[in-house]
Amino acid sequence: MGVALQVYCSPQQEQENREGAVKGILKLAYKLLVNDKAKFTALLLGITFAVFLMLQVTSTFIGMMKRASSTVYNIAAPVWIMDPAVQSASAAIGMPDYVLDAARSMQGVSYAVPVYSGNSLVKLDDGTYQPATIVGLDDTSLYGRPRLLQGKIEDLYGENAFVVVKDGDYPKLGSPRVGTEFEVNDHRGVIVGIADVASGGLFGTPTLYTTYNRALQYLPNPRFTISYVLLQPKSVGDVAEIKAQVKAMGYLALTKDEFIARTSSFYMWETGMGINIMIVAIMSFIVGLSISGQTFYTFVLENIDKFAALKAMGANNRELITMILAQAGFTSLTGYGLGVGLCSLMISVAKMRLPSFASEISFVNLGLGLVMVVVIAAVSSYFGGRRVLNVEPFQVFRG
Repeated sequence: MGVALQVYCSPQQEQENREGAVKGILKLAYKLLVNDKAKFTALLLGITFAVFLMLQVTSTFIGMMKRASSTVYNIAAPVWIMDPAVQSASAAIGMPDYVLDAARSMQGVSYAVPVYSGNSLVKLDDGTYQPATIVGLDDTSLYGRPRLLQGKIEDLYGENAFVVVKDGDYPKLGSPRVGTEFEVNDHRGVIVGIADVASGGLFGTPTLYTTYNRALQYLPNPRFTISYVLLQPKSVGDVAEIKAQVKAMGYLALTKDEFIARTSSFYMWETGMGINIMIVAIMSFIVGLSISGQTFYTFVLENIDKFAALKAMGANNRELITMILAQAGFTSLTGYGLGVGLCSLMISVAKMRLPSFASEISFVNLGLGLVMVVVIAAVSSYFGGRRVLNVEPFQVFRG
C-alpha cells in the first residue's frame, strides 16, 4: 500500500514563492537583455534619439508660443478687453476711449487701466536704427510694470524716460545702461531703468517700457489708441458677467489664460508653424518606433533558442510574456530618461550661449514623450511576444 504525501503551504509562503519566481524571471530577462550589448545599445540609441527629437521639437514650439504671448505673461492682468478681430497678443487693434470708461463703470470691476503696445525704430548713439517694441503703461498706476534690476520705477515719470528689458534682444540696443540716450521718431529718450520680465519677445525685437501718454506722444498712431484695457475683477465669479457686458458693447474680454490659448491657437493653425512642428514630431515617433521595434524583434529572433529552452524547462507563456514586457519596458524607459536628459542638457547649454533660444520643456511634452515610449514598448512587445509564444520547446535541440 502506497502512502501519498502532500505538502501544504500557507498563503504567506505561496505569496513569497510567487514573488521569488517573478524576481527570478525579471532578473533572467535583464541578464538576457544586457548581455547582448550590441542589440541593447542599438535599442537605447533608437529610443533615445526619438525621444530627444520629439522633445526638442515640441519644446521649441512651446517656447515660441510663450514668447508669442510675452506681453500677456509680462503684464499678467487677469482680464483683457480687446477688439474681437485680435488673433494674437502682438497684433493689437486700437479701441476708442469710451471702452475704457465703460469698463470702469461695469459691475464686478475693481479697476481698469489702458495699455499701449506698438513698434517703432529706435536710433542709437552710433546712428544705426533698431526696431523695438514699446509698451505704454497707465500713467497713474503703472499697472503691469516689470521688475527692475537697476533704477527706480518712479523715474519713469521723468522727462523722456524709458525702461529697457534685459533679455536675449537687449544687446541689439547696444546693451544700454541707466542714463543712455537714444531717439524715437526724433524724440529724445533716456534709459532710467533696466528690467527683468517673465518672457522675451518672439520676433527678435527689444522691448522698452514708458508711460501711456508718452507712448502716444512719441509714436504715430491711428484714431483709436488703446491697445488693450486691463481689468481687475472684484472676484473670480464676476468674470462671466464682465465678459457678457463687454460682449454687449461689441468687444471681447478674455482671461489671461484664454488670451494665451487664443494666441497659441493662431500660431498653431493659422501660420503653419504648428502643423510643420507636428509633422516633425510624428516623423520622430515613426523613426523611433521602426528602429526600436525592428531591433527588438531581431533581438528576440536571435535569442529564440533561449526562450525555447526556458519553455522546455517548464516556463509557461505568462512567464515568457513577463520577460518580454520587462525587457521592452526597461529599454524604453531607460531610453526615455536618456532622451529627456540629453534634451535638457542641450537646451541649458544653448540658452547659456544663445539667450534668445526659445525652447522650453514642460509637463505637456514630457507626457507626450512618455506616451510615445509606452506605445513603442507595447508594439515591440506585441511582435516579440507573438514570436516567443509560437516557439516550440524542441527547437532548443536543433543543431
